Parts: sequence; structure tokens; C-alpha cells
Amino acid sequence: MISPLPDLLIEPVVRAALAEDLGRAGDVTAALIPEGQRIAAVFAARADGRVAGLACARLAIAAMDPTARFTVETPDGADVAKGGIIARVEGNARAVLSAERVALNFLGRLCGVATLTRAYVRAVEGTGARIVCTRKTTPGLRALEKYAVRCGGATNHRYGLDDAILIKDNHVAACGGIGPALARARETAGHLMKIEVEVDSLDQLDEALPYRPDVIMLDNFALADLVEAVRRVAGRIPLEASGGVNLTTVRAIAETGVDAISVGALTHSAPVLDIGLDAV
Repeated sequence: MISPLPDLLIEPVVRAALAEDLGRAGDVTAALIPEGQRIAAVFAARADGRVAGLACARLAIAAMDPTARFTVETPDGADVAKGGIIARVEGNARAVLSAERVALNFLGRLCGVATLTRAYVRAVEGTGARIVCTRKTTPGLRALEKYAVRCGGATNHRYGLDDAILIKDNHVAACGGIGPALARARETAGHLMKIEVEVDSLDQLDEALPYRPDVIMLDNFALADLVEAVRRVAGRIPLEASGGVNLTTVRAIAETGVDAISVGALTHSAPVLDIGLDAV
């Protein structure tokens, strides 16, 4: 079950996008339409994909016409085939057409993230490895893009810098080594705060193990080294593989026995799903 984002979190982003599009004078093209004219239209997929972001489209329409009717045909988290109807809208023609591009921008972007995520999840089916996203998100859209990742069937990594300690290579260098960094993390972390450390070699893995971090990230490991890392850890600590992950390599990485695979491409390289608003 995918927990929806509250409208309260989405509305400010949608309204900012509408304000950007409406500019200083509003929609001067929609003003050509007779006042009070109604329109019925459908959001239709022009390619196969996974749906995400319907609340953004609904709120964009509602911001321009609070009386508009928005009916979902294919919910978030469901697959849609090319030509399939995702949602229907009926409302004031000026308002609906003024909101059209913003609604489509959000819907296409988030469906694109969900669709690419679905491909990665399917690629590792049966291995036991989880696909997780990263913080490589569009500024201001992180909550929405991470929601789209969940719609695609994957799991979220941390949301920001404040919800988990993730010690990466530059932190290690600044702290004087993996040992000192992990020791300081243990001294400062609250009982609910997870600690993850990134290692880039088997030697660094061995250095980290005595400190028992909650998760170890194996960064840019060769497949043989991933297998050896899994053997050495023997299930004591969850292992996350990162770096060099794409749809061609992800299955082999998953088959090494790692617990999670973080994929920045889910959010930084997902192509937009082609969706149109067609009057009916």
C-alpha cells in the first residue's frame, strides 16, 4: 500500500508552478474562450508506464477552478498502457486549459520516475535485493519524487541530512579515518538514529566492521568484491551497493547477495512519460 502525500505538502509546490506559468497577466490565450464555457477532457498516456502524481494534476486544476470534477481512472502505483486513460476532468474551460501544462509537467515527471523505478525493481525480482533511491532529486521536488519511487515499487533512502548519519568518503577524510568517524557517530547519535558508512575497498570494510554500523555502503565495488564482502559480513550488517548501477548491471549486482542497491538514476535521469490532455 502506497501512503499518499498530504495535499498540504503538495499545494505550495503546485501553486508556485502555476504562478510561474501565469506570470504577471494571467493566461492571455485562455482569455479568448467565452467566459463560463465548460470543457471535458482526459489525461491519456501516450506510452506504457507506471502512474504517479495524480494529486499534483488534481490540485493544479482545483487551484484554477475549485468546482472542477477530477475523476481518477488509473490510480498511482498502477500500470497504464499506451492510449489508456489516467484521469478525467470536467470544469471551466479557461481554468482547465490554464492549468493544463503545470498538471502535465508534474504528472509526466512523476510517472517517468515511477516507470523507470518499476523497470529496476523488475530487473532484480527474485534476488531479495531492494532498490532504493538517493538524494539526487530535483530541488524542491524531493518529497514528490521519492513518492513516485514508492509508486514504482522501490524503497526510499534517507530524505535529507537530518534523518540518518551517512559517513561518506569526504567525511572519513575530514575525520581522520573510518574508525574515528564511526566512534564519533556512536557518541552523538540518538537511540533512533541510524548510522551508515561508505567504504570503497575490502580493507575499509574490515576497518568498519568492529564498530558495527547499522548499514555499510559498498561504493563502486567490483562484482567479485561484492561477493567477498557479503561472505565476510555473513548477514551481521545490511549491505548496500552503490555506484555503476544501471539496468544492464543491476541484476548481477543483486545476485551477489547485497541487501539493497541505491540508484541515483531513478530520480536524476528518469525520462518524462508522455501524457496528453485531450478534450472529449
